[in-house]
Amino acid sequence: MKVSSLFLFHGLALAWYVFLVAFISKIATGPGEKKPDNILAYGGPWKFLTVLNLVLQAVYFGISLLIDALVLMKQLRLAKSMFPFRDLIFGSLAFPTSMTVFTLFWALYLYDRELVYPKSLDAVLPLWLNHAMHTIILPLSLMDLLITPHRSPSKGKGISILVIGGAAYGCWSLWIYSVTGKWVYPLFEKLSAPGIAAIFVGSVFLTLFCYNTGEFLVRMIWGDSVVILDIYKKKSK
Repeated sequence: MKVSSLFLFHGLALAWYVFLVAFISKIATGPGEKKPDNILAYGGPWKFLTVLNLVLQAVYFGISLLIDALVLMKQLRLAKSMFPFRDLIFGSLAFPTSMTVFTLFWALYLYDRELVYPKSLDAVLPLWLNHAMHTIILPLSLMDLLITPHRSPSKGKGISILVIGGAAYGCWSLWIYSVTGKWVYPLFEKLSAPGIAAIFVGSVFLTLFCYNTGEFLVRMIWGDSVVILDIYKKKSK
């Protein structure tokens, strides 16, 4: 795929995620129909990993779009300096978070949707938005992995960033519970303290699995020592 096509893909993906974040923000804060308490409560939609993931994807695709623009403008040295940062965001956060959200959400939804996405949300969030937040995120990440040259960050650096991000969200969730007395997700209301700890530990292992899956796919598709700038140069011809 040529750089101009990558530019178009990344631009459309960025526009899509910006639209979703704006749409969800408008639903949560705008006037109109009655909204479920879990949307209006402390933290608003920003307490959900699903919504934070949309913001993360917008940031990633924005960086990718900027790199494509620099390559098209022949600013190769500047573009080259941004490759490691882009791949760090993708490998350590963007891909594993999308895969984790997709897997956790649909596993719980199919088991008992009330644990993660109560029916009360159907009156506020249309069906297409549910799939935009929880389904399309993974195919978009996989498509980007297939068509955009990537090189995975070092295992230590990548997992460190992932752990920091996961710990930050865990602290955010615990803070919300300390303020409101309610868990972000209804699932936790039905569990004892050991059960909640088990869910957290299981989520950690799932996220690490998703990280390793992304790293494996990058290696299989792009190799261990891919020279990203050379690939971009070939795409420009």
